Amino acid sequence: MDNMEYQEVVFGLIVNAGNARSKAMNSIRLAKKGKIEEAKENLKLSEEDLNLAHEIQTKLIQGEAAGEKTEISLLMVHAQDHLMNAITVKDLANEIIDIHEKFMIEKIKS
Repeated sequence: MDNMEYQEVVFGLIVNAGNARSKAMNSIRLAKKGKIEEAKENLKLSEEDLNLAHEIQTKLIQGEAAGEKTEISLLMVHAQDHLMNAITVKDLANEIIDIHEKFMIEKIKS
């Protein structure tokens, strides 16, 4: 992989992971406002972006397993950090939405 391709791959990770994280955070904001269905839909959009980032990462891993050398630059470390952060935020957003939904149901019952 030449330098240009490498940078495209790295920025693909950063952009998709960043988008996923932003959408997950927005899901939390929507849940706080009681917009649970909107929050869930936004979380699905977050998962789509996360899947795109994960596909890029998987191709890198498969390439390395096939013997291709992947440069480990500060930019790649940054991209991987974005991906891990996005995964964590998405997982937490899912739990927070569930909590808000249960709270709203309990509030309606009482």
